[in-house]
This record gives sequence, C-alpha cells and structure tokens, in this order.
Amino acid sequence: MEEVLQSKEPMPSSSPAPAATPAESSVSSRVEAPTFGQKLLAYLALTKPRVIELLLVTTVPVMVLANGSLPHWWLVVATVFGGALSAGSANAFNMFIDRDIDTLMHRTELRPLVTGVLSARAALIFASSLGVLSVAWLWLFTTPLAALLSFAAIGFYVIVYTLWLKRRSEQNIIWGGIAGCFPVLIGWAAVTGSLAWEPWILFLVVFLWTPPHYWPLSMRYKEDYANASVPMLAVVRGAPLVGLQVVLYAWATVAASLLLIPIGEMGLVYTGVALLSGGWFIYESHRLYQRALADKELAPMRVFHSSITYLTLLFLAVGVDPLLPL
Repeated sequence: MEEVLQSKEPMPSSSPAPAATPAESSVSSRVEAPTFGQKLLAYLALTKPRVIELLLVTTVPVMVLANGSLPHWWLVVATVFGGALSAGSANAFNMFIDRDIDTLMHRTELRPLVTGVLSARAALIFASSLGVLSVAWLWLFTTPLAALLSFAAIGFYVIVYTLWLKRRSEQNIIWGGIAGCFPVLIGWAAVTGSLAWEPWILFLVVFLWTPPHYWPLSMRYKEDYANASVPMLAVVRGAPLVGLQVVLYAWATVAASLLLIPIGEMGLVYTGVALLSGGWFIYESHRLYQRALADKELAPMRVFHSSITYLTLLFLAVGVDPLLPL
C-alpha cells in the first residue's frame, strides 16, 4: 500500500541503498538555504501524508468493529497518532533508501531528498525518531501488542519491500503490500489487546487489494520505472497479462471481503456496500483488461481511483455496520 498514492541508473546488483546519489552531489547548486517553512513542509512530505490518510481509513473502523460500539475517544486519538507516526517512519525510510531512483522518475523528482531541501542524514534521523516514538507511544497509550505490530510493520516495509523486493522482483508489490495491512491489526489490538478472525480477514482483504490498486499506477508510470530499472509488473510484462492479474486479484479481494459477513456477523449495511462497491471495482478491472486485449488506450488510473473509493467505502461500512440494528 506504500506507494499507494502516487528513476536512469542501472539497477544495483548488490545493495539496493547506495551511499551517494546524484541529488546529493548537486544539492548546493539546486537549493540554497531553505527556509524554516520549506524544511517543515519537506519533513511532512517525507511521511507521504496521502498514504497515511488511506492507512488510517482502515484503522478506525476496525476499532469500532472490535469494540462493538464507538471506542473511547482518547483511545482512537492515541491509536491514530501512533499509527500515523509508524506509517510516517516507514515512508521516510523509503524515501531515504530510494533517493537515487527518485531522481530518475518524473513523479518523484520533487521529493525533498531530490531537491536538496533536506539532507539524507536529516531524513534518516527523522525516520528513526518517528519509528521509536511510534512504538513507545502505542506501548504506553494503547497496548503492547499494538506497539509490537507497529514495529513489525515498519521493519517489513523497510527491509522486505524497500531493501529486498522492490528492485529485485516483479512480485515486489504483492508481498511488500503486507506492510499496508498492519493498521488493521494495530486497530484491533489497540482495543482488545489480542487478535481474532475478523482483523485477519480484513488483513487479507487489504493484502489482495494492494496489487490491483497499485499495478494500474505502475502502468501509468511504466516509463519511469523502466528508466529506474525497477521491475514492476507493468515493466516486465505486457498490458494484457497485467490486466488479467488485476482482474483476478479484484475478484479475490471482493470474495475475501464477503468472508467477514458470517465470521463478523455483519449486517445489511456492510453486505450491501461489499457487494455493490465490490461489483464496481471488478467492473473497472475488467474494463482495463478488455482495453488491454483490444490494444486501446488503457486509462489505468480509473482502476487506481476506483480501488481507493472501494476500500474507503468498504471500511466505512465496517465501522458503521456495528452501530446500526440492521
């Protein structure tokens, strides 16, 4: 889910995180004495706020489901704040590690480590500080299990996805997307101090949703990833195959969402939203696939945006359904 909302050097053969980048060598010529406001906005940009928004959309509704009613407002605030710190830390680490390929991609060329507003050292300190604060905050104000899950989420995103898979495998976003599933578990654990079948089902939903959400974006920015030698599926496979994978994962996502109906004893609101919004998501996925087969203009961002709307509606239904006698 990482690069949920949003590169011409060869791909490194040994280490995915080079020590020096073109951006860093030309900082002095590109940025001179950034103001305090510029630095503040740059630190905020390191956290990828739009990605955090979507992750938190999956956290709060799960807390309502776990509690069976609205949780105490302070617990919600504490969990959301801790979750935002966790996601911000992971995203900042990602920008630190990927600063070399960010200089090669048009969609990332204005990131703070590329423009030189922030140094790599500052970004690393910032990312580490957010990570430590996230774990400590969640441990003190929610539950130890939520804190440990936060630590695991950061580690998975940084080590498994960014350092290992992203530059080496076309399966990168499938397994790397697991990091974006953790907010579901963190929300449940913050309320109950344990885990159950319901959060694991929603974990599966987000896991299956991530590829059909992100692959259309990688189709849109195929040349960027190709120039950076990042083997996204759209770079190494043809559009029809990518479209087929999007369709299969969309169907699997909707099927997984329906498992929550019997397991979580969900009512008419969730059932209706899961079926209707899921049907729309599947339709858009099929539309992309058919256009790929016909060699027409793909318009992949339709699927990208519909996937965001689908997940948002689904999780809103997760949070609303327990509050209604339906």
